[in-house]
Parts: sequence; C-alpha cells; structure tokens
Amino acid sequence: MVTEPEIRETPASDGRPRAAVVRDALGVGVAVGLSGFAFGVTAAGAGISTLQACVLSLLVFTGASQFALVGALAAGGNPFTAAAGAFFLGTRNAFYGLRLSQLLRLPHAVRPLAAHWVIDETTAVALAQPDRKSARLGFTVTGLTLYALWNITTLLGALGAEAIGDTRAWGLDAAGPAVFLALLAPMLKTATERAVAALALVLGLGFLPVLPAGVPVLIAALAAPVVLWTKGRRS
Repeated sequence: MVTEPEIRETPASDGRPRAAVVRDALGVGVAVGLSGFAFGVTAAGAGISTLQACVLSLLVFTGASQFALVGALAAGGNPFTAAAGAFFLGTRNAFYGLRLSQLLRLPHAVRPLAAHWVIDETTAVALAQPDRKSARLGFTVTGLTLYALWNITTLLGALGAEAIGDTRAWGLDAAGPAVFLALLAPMLKTATERAVAALALVLGLGFLPVLPAGVPVLIAALAAPVVLWTKGRRS
C-alpha cells in the first residue's frame, strides 16, 4: 500500500530534481507499457480484432480491466458479464482520482484529459513525490509514456498474433494472466493485501467450474470487504 506523503507548496529549487522525477516516471512507463504486447496477443487469441483491441487500449486504458474483459470473453463468457467484471476492477481508479485531484490541483480545462490517465502507475509515481510540482511532472511523464507505449505495443501484439495464427499452439494464451500476476505481485506489501489476494484467488478458482465465465471475477471482488471486516472484528 502506498503511503501518502505530505505535499508541500515548495519553490522549484527546494523540490525533487526534475531529472530524478523524469527518470523514475519513464522507468515505470516503459516497464509497464511494454506489457501491451501481452494484451494485444491475448485479445487476438480471444477472437477480438486488431481494431477492437486498439480501441480498448485507447478508450479504456486500464490493464487489469482490459485483461479481465478479454479473458472472460476467451472463456466463452457473456459480453455483459465480462464488461461488468472489467468495470468493477476499474472502479478503483475513481478513488485514485479523488486523492489526485487534491494533490495535483490541475486546471479545470485539462482535468477530463488527465482523468483518463488516472491508473495504478501514475497514482503511485505522483504520490511518491515530496511536492506538488514534482507530483504533476511525475504524473504527466508516466501517463504520457505509458499511454503511448501501451497503445503501440497493443497494436504490435495483435498484429503479431494474427500473423502467427493460433496463439494457443504457441502457449501465448498464458501471456495475459502471467503479465497480470507479474504486475500484481509487487503491490502486495502488507499482510492484509496478501490475505485479500489469497482469498480472491480461492474464490475465483473455486467458482470457476460452476459459474459462467466472468462471474467468478465478481465473486472474487468480495474478498476485500470480507478480509477488512474480519480484521476489524479482531481489532
């Protein structure tokens, strides 16, 4: 869980060096942006066209929700159920937005555009900065880098998957889940977070054989309130 720093209105000379902020933001943007290859491949394997995959990355732009959507569709799930699971995964970005709106205090004219970049990575980079100017710079560089790379690699991944044919024959159908787990694992830093992840895994896998594709994702979302309620009872 990211600890929120105390944000100060500091002069430019007192803030974190711009080069350090840009370096960290670029590192996050490049590392995560390249995983768009896996989404493009996964989308193609699920029967989604290259155009549809690219539109998803352009308009949705939240990796977990995109992987959940195409994963459910690949398993034969109902499109509405798949979309519902993706939607609930994406609702966390609304809570990020509440915090970032106070932190960044961007001009009203650019807020609708900035809202599209409110995701896990941009939030983490912005909250890691010691002052508002650095937070704005980190958010912007991370968002721009990640958005550009994610969309470019989505296109390349989808085109590559179409060129090689059956992605399952190459084992590429596992690329999406593997990348998703790789992105999730480093975020589980506390015992509570690991407990939520473990319970969500048990619920998701447990209901997978008996419920339509996409529904187990919704059931797994109950892990968070259950763990938090149990923790509150113990304390």
